[in-house]
Amino acid sequence: MRKETLVGAFVLGGVVLLLAAFVLFGRFHPFQNKLHATLVFQGASSGLTVGSPVTFRGVQVGTVDRVSIEYDPTTQRAYIPVSITMQPDNIKLTNGRSAGLPSIPELVGQGLRGEMNLKSFVTGSSEINLDFAPQIPAVLHPELVSGDEIPTRRSTIQQVTQTLTELPLRQLADNTEQTLASLRALSEQLDRQLPGLIDSLRATSDHSRTLIDNTNTTIATLQAQLATTLRGIDRLTQAGTTQLDARGRQIDGVLGKTDAALTRANRSLDALADITSARSTQRADLDASLRDIAAAAASLRGFAAEIERNPQLLLTGRRP
Repeated sequence: MRKETLVGAFVLGGVVLLLAAFVLFGRFHPFQNKLHATLVFQGASSGLTVGSPVTFRGVQVGTVDRVSIEYDPTTQRAYIPVSITMQPDNIKLTNGRSAGLPSIPELVGQGLRGEMNLKSFVTGSSEINLDFAPQIPAVLHPELVSGDEIPTRRSTIQQVTQTLTELPLRQLADNTEQTLASLRALSEQLDRQLPGLIDSLRATSDHSRTLIDNTNTTIATLQAQLATTLRGIDRLTQAGTTQLDARGRQIDGVLGKTDAALTRANRSLDALADITSARSTQRADLDASLRDIAAAAASLRGFAAEIERNPQLLLTGRRP
């Protein structure tokens, strides 16, 4: 009986030591709070293995537990579900809040997204980085994931890789080859035509130099003629100014005489207006004179009529 007790105690001590070893040196922590989630990637996941770190902005918050492949024969697409475990005990809320961390769906609703990044270029290992990106639409896969899922997004390296993959490299190579062929043909054509072109440019340059010399000579001659013309114009301007001054004085005299004549004409018109006025004495005398002249003219017409009827009146006169 004592022997069995010792064996049992030894076995129990071994189990306790084994559990302590797992707790202290392994990944088994039965008393820590853990969050489990799945991320579904569609691209290549090279370098991502079990135990790869899960980080949030560079700080490790968990590890990768499982990497698998899901193939859909209908759409002929392959998906890579990655199961992760996060330990949020080291994450503290601000302002001293005592409430627990939000759940995975709540964090996803707030914009939590995951991406696969290359951890080391030397070893080629990868890691999963978590961050908030609410501008990225949340694409979930309920047909592949039964628990909580964190939507994924393409990393910068994956975007660059996809861009390079989608580049029409063959077409670019063909275009580059055609461009080089065109440049080679142009170079050969220039080698054949450049000497003649250089000679033509040299002849054109000599002709242009001669033309410039002739132009300079002509310009100098024109400058001398233009100076002579300008001096003549200056003399003509001065003579015209002198004549205008003399004619101005004459015009002033003529205008003065014209003003005097106009004054006399105005006076004459005023006198004539006085004469022709209905109330003026001169007009009354003129009217009386005109009546006397009219009467004399009537008497002369009567006498002329009588003489026309009896010419002897010129000799005998009228008898009483």
